[in-house]
Order: sequence, then structure tokens, then C-alpha cells
Amino acid sequence: MNDFDFFTGSWNVVNRRLGTLFENSDDWYEFPGISTCRPIFGGGGNTEEIHFPTLGSSGYTLRLFDVARKEWSLYWASSRTGLLAPPVVGTFADGRGDFYGDDTYDGKPIKAHFLWSGITGTSARWEQEFSADGGRTWESNWVMEFSRA
Repeated sequence: MNDFDFFTGSWNVVNRRLGTLFENSDDWYEFPGISTCRPIFGGGGNTEEIHFPTLGSSGYTLRLFDVARKEWSLYWASSRTGLLAPPVVGTFADGRGDFYGDDTYDGKPIKAHFLWSGITGTSARWEQEFSADGGRTWESNWVMEFSRA
């Protein structure tokens, strides 16, 4: 249940985000972020607030560990919409975290995948992928490279 203990503290973030989704685009853009993560429930959850100073927006993540199911639920909210997105749910194995869920994009149902990898004491990588075909193919659309502040 302490899988996210590594993430406690402050981080500098290099974001790469795909500008156009589901069109075989390669229009990635970069922007900085500053993230702070705090534990709750003795490691059974955490909260993270990330600021994107050049975009004038922020994000908030709530991560909760389901003790009975032994899996995490990750919830994301953006200051741009003020809405809490549906959770992605999953686990860590062999230093990698995979979390899946249902969402919508442009009013159409999609699958979402969050991937945590490259975890060390001073760095981590998060990636978001979407699938418009029920999970048969995935398109990466957001990568965050975290380095300890």
C-alpha cells in the first residue's frame, strides 16, 4: 500500500503534450511544472498539486489504495474545468505502475492508461495514453519527467 511513498515531496516537471489527438499527429509541445505531493492515511493515499506556470493552470490528483482489492484508484482534476475525471485503477509490479479506466474525449468514449516508470529516489516518469478503439491500440499524449526539487 506504500507504492507511492517515493513521490512524497516537491518535484520539477518537464511536460511533453500532444497538441492533436487521434490524428496520427506529431505536434508535441513542452512546458514546465512544479509538483508537490503529500501522503495521507499513513501511505494508503496521497494528494498532489501541480502548477503549470506558463499555461496559467493547475492540476490536482487524489490517489487512494483500496485495501480489500489491493489496487490504487487515481483521480485527476484540472483548474481549467473544475471537474473530477473518472478514476484510473491499477497496481505496481516490478517497478512499474499501470492504471486503466474509462473516460471521454470530444464527447466520445475512450480508454485511458496512466503508466509510472523509471522510479528512483530523485526521478520518475509518468505517461498518459488514450485508446479510441477499446484498448486495441494506444496513443501516448502526455509525458511528465519528474526530478526532485
